[in-house]
Order: sequence, then C-alpha cells, then structure tokens
Amino acid sequence: MKTDSELQRDVTTELKWEPTIHAAEIGVAVKDGVVTLNGNVDTYSMKWSAMRAVRRVSSVKGLTEEIKVKLPDPNKRTD
Repeated sequence: MKTDSELQRDVTTELKWEPTIHAAEIGVAVKDGVVTLNGNVDTYSMKWSAMRAVRRVSSVKGLTEEIKVKLPDPNKRTD
C-alpha cells in the first residue's frame, strides 16, 4: 500500500506523461488513497484525459474531480 505522498507523486508523474493535457494546470491532492483533481482546463477532452490518467495509477482507491472547463471566449481577439 502506498502512502498518500507516494500516490500524489505517482499521479503527478502520470499527468505529466499524458500528452493531451497541461499537467501544470491541474492540482493533485490525496487523502486516504482518494485523489482529488482541481484546476482549469480548455476542453472537456482534457478533463477526461486527466481522469483516465489517474485511473492508470495503482493503489488509487477513488477519484474526486473538481476540474472546471473554461471554454475560450469566441468574441475575444488575440490581435
């Protein structure tokens, strides 16, 4: 059985290896083997990819996600 700090490290590492997300945008907290993800991402697919990455880590007892999807404003101009 992994400790919470080991589990947090493993989940963070797995998120960094996931090419479809920006791991720096996602916070990871672990308590009693339950992983909580929070932060903001650009798309729903990024949110789902983060959740799938957590499920690949062994010893995770549960997952709570508090990730918010912030869709880009279509009226905002970059120039």
